[in-house]
Amino acid sequence: MNSDRTATRLDARLVPCAAAAWAVTLLGLYAGSRAALAGTVIAVLLAGVAAFARARGPLLAALLIGAGYGVAVGVRAAAAETHPLATAAPRGASVTAEVVVDDDPKAMRQNAFGGEPQVRIPASLRSAQIGRERVDAGGSVVLFAAAETWSELVPGQRITVRGTLAVADGPGLVAALLRAQGPPRAVAPPPLHQRWAATVREGLASAAQAVLSPDAAGLLPGLIVGDTSNLPDDVREEFRVAGLTHLTAVSGANVSIVLGAVLLLVRALGIGPRTGTVLAALALVAFVVVVRPSPSVLRAAAMGSVALLALVVGRRRQAMPALAASIGMLLIVAPELAADAGFALSVVATAGLIAVAPGWVTRMRARGIPRALAEVCAVSAAAFVVTAPIVAALSGSVSVVAVVANVLVAPVLPPLTVLGSLVVLCGAVWSPGAELLARGAAPMLWWLLEVADRAAALPTAELTVPAGAAGAVTVVAAIVCGWVVARHRRLRRIVAVAALAAAAVCVPVWIGRPGWPGTGWVLVACDVGQGDSFVLSTGDGGAIVVDTGPDATAVDRCLRRLRVTRIPMLMITHLHADHVGGLDGVLADRSVAVVVTGPGATSRPGGADLVATARRFSVQTREIHRGEVFTIGTITLRVLGDGPGGGEENDRSLVARADTPIGSVLLTGDAEAGAQEALLRSGAEVRADVLKVPHHGSRTSSSRFLAEVRPRVALVGAGRDNPFGHPHPEILSSLQELGTRVLTTGALGDIAVVRAGSGALAVVSDHRGTIGP
Repeated sequence: MNSDRTATRLDARLVPCAAAAWAVTLLGLYAGSRAALAGTVIAVLLAGVAAFARARGPLLAALLIGAGYGVAVGVRAAAAETHPLATAAPRGASVTAEVVVDDDPKAMRQNAFGGEPQVRIPASLRSAQIGRERVDAGGSVVLFAAAETWSELVPGQRITVRGTLAVADGPGLVAALLRAQGPPRAVAPPPLHQRWAATVREGLASAAQAVLSPDAAGLLPGLIVGDTSNLPDDVREEFRVAGLTHLTAVSGANVSIVLGAVLLLVRALGIGPRTGTVLAALALVAFVVVVRPSPSVLRAAAMGSVALLALVVGRRRQAMPALAASIGMLLIVAPELAADAGFALSVVATAGLIAVAPGWVTRMRARGIPRALAEVCAVSAAAFVVTAPIVAALSGSVSVVAVVANVLVAPVLPPLTVLGSLVVLCGAVWSPGAELLARGAAPMLWWLLEVADRAAALPTAELTVPAGAAGAVTVVAAIVCGWVVARHRRLRRIVAVAALAAAAVCVPVWIGRPGWPGTGWVLVACDVGQGDSFVLSTGDGGAIVVDTGPDATAVDRCLRRLRVTRIPMLMITHLHADHVGGLDGVLADRSVAVVVTGPGATSRPGGADLVATARRFSVQTREIHRGEVFTIGTITLRVLGDGPGGGEENDRSLVARADTPIGSVLLTGDAEAGAQEALLRSGAEVRADVLKVPHHGSRTSSSRFLAEVRPRVALVGAGRDNPFGHPHPEILSSLQELGTRVLTTGALGDIAVVRAGSGALAVVSDHRGTIGP
């Protein structure tokens, strides 16, 4: 009995060493070389004290290893801080550099609607010319460049780039950012193995696009090689809500399945263990090459190998030291992983697989649950429990359906991964065979998409929690409470009875309630981050939408909650991304009669893209002018201003006054003081009960204008902790002096102005419920 316990007890002696290495590396990445070296000195001093006190070996080893990693990251951080590019970056110096591409170009969100799509490319510096100074030094840089001419670059390719430098932000060892000007000039082609990998990846994408639906064709490359460039945004969001996003990134699970398939084939062919080990290692190398040997892929390879050791070999005792050693080796190769959220999630999930899942499998089997089902449930639940605090801290939400969704898709993942890998191999040499195999994957891809769609559509698919440390602590507290209840039979019975009683009372109420924001809503300010999107109910099941915010997913979610499917008018006040970037999210899957803009908008930058997007959804566009009046259902919309000729885009904003069943609403776009004063001089009736505060509450508003409007309620569309300081304290003070209640979407979420029982105006917050009249 004792020998059995010893065999299954985890060997955690290397865990403090890995933790020390991680902590010191993280210190160097965030606080710089001086902090890393100071941490090294402290670790050495503590090691001396520990040695003098004859402390146990693991503590002394952890302190010495931490000191060693402190020196390593401190030296690298100092090299990045003193790099010639780093010293030239603050003045925005022009540079011509020769670099080697480190990873595939990654598409970035456009910073202005209709602006040129950009890609982000990590690269290694070979040489640079800054004015008359030539720099022959290594170092890491990050390129930002036009997608049209830069998106086809392949890792390993050597190029020359011209551009301007910018200071690198965030943790890491990057010397500088480089904003490219013009196309790249090739100096040397990528190495043979990278050219082969590019051919293989292209074969996979081509085979999928030839025979699969658009959603499935975008999903298959994501599952197999982590390429989500063709994955539709709505599918991406459904996978996020359902807790399945990890499937579309190269993870340890991919590695475990591929290596497991190789080992099974080796055993079936009767090949000896040594030869089988060599073949598995070659398969791992080939896999890493195809999906690109970036730090995240190296992380996945290491974690997958450790997971395979835990599940296939069955030696849990050796798995934990292997995990700790993998962490140490990865931090030597790629120190920036210490600050990578994906690395933290992988490590914690793998540790949960090693330390938690086997015990849960044993308990489930003791209750008569079949082994296969017990393992699937235990692995999904363990991964969810140990990663939920990190996910909550990063995203401010927790998927309630993640465990069930992962259990439902688990049976198809191994065969789908193996079949997808065969598509990869076949696509490089025989396209018809690859297409035939891709057709075979179609039913399994359909199942994944169906589970994600149904899970994400549930009303309570995800819970909102505070972001950051508060969210992590909240989730940890909930997990601890659940653990305490699960370990005590009497508590389990009490909680079960209480849950049944609560369900008996709450479920009928929940089913019968109309949902947020309830009946009688007239105006909703959607929480779309740092941007504007406002919705006016027309009283007949439709709604007028004013601006879309910057993000299609956010505005679509708001409209879905409001059950808006028919939009007789979508008004775009002006063409900045924070007002029109989410256009697709409004137009998709809805009946939109017309998109209206101000005079000349379609001929300004971004206008042609707006028209093209509307045309893609078969929606008409037209320009409207000052003085026009539209009556749509219960709303009468008067255009008060259409922007003076010329001037900045903000001052070209459409300004409109809506007469509604609960009073008047003034919609101002981003009109600044000049446009506001022009509006007052025109004699327009700006007095309103509700004001959409101009320009997200920036200090560019006229105090005279605010006094003329004198609203009872002012709504501000601004993201939480936005870098612009919106809304500005001066504007808040001016409005509060007028007796106005000021409400911000960043603090309150979606905000609804509703008709109270007496017909008066009331405000309901998504986060806080009824705020008051």
